[in-house]
Amino acid sequence: MSTPGHGDAAGPVWRRPWVWAACLAIAMVAGYFLLPLDQLGPRRPGFSWTVFVLALVLIAVLLLRQIRDVLVDRPGTRPGLQIPLLMCLTILVFSAGYFSLSEQPGEFSGLRTRVDALYFTVVTLATVGYGDITPHGQTARLVTILQILYSFVFLTAAATALTRWVRGRLGERLGHLGHLGHQGRSGRGSDESP
Repeated sequence: MSTPGHGDAAGPVWRRPWVWAACLAIAMVAGYFLLPLDQLGPRRPGFSWTVFVLALVLIAVLLLRQIRDVLVDRPGTRPGLQIPLLMCLTILVFSAGYFSLSEQPGEFSGLRTRVDALYFTVVTLATVGYGDITPHGQTARLVTILQILYSFVFLTAAATALTRWVRGRLGERLGHLGHLGHQGRSGRGSDESP
């Protein structure tokens, strides 16, 4: 029997992949709120755009690798952990971009804080569009269009792959449990007398 907080036969809790994924997600969100994003935007436009585009390209490549691994059923992959983390990172990159862009006069109406930027990103991703934050400038509108297209292509494909992976794993487990149940019933039947 394991002691509380020390794990079980599978090892200590801190060695479990989902614990590391949760810690990484918390670190990404903390980084979003703590990084000096005010140094980006209009003060350093070339550097800002380079970081923004490179981050999105890197995330897209990593998502495509995960999608490929699911499609070819590559053993040892963990799309159940990696795809949600990459989706979270995508949201944070767009939020950082919006926040930096909001420092330019006339680009956004109603977007003043990092929470506003995160909120606008999620609302845009969910296609809700409350209208309380609106992109007025041409650059803000282009980035919003980019987010919609990026989400439509990469995040939808990744979510579809993740769903396929989860269904496959559930099917395997349910099939295994069904097989065990069938063996148990047939085994009991042979021990019973007529």
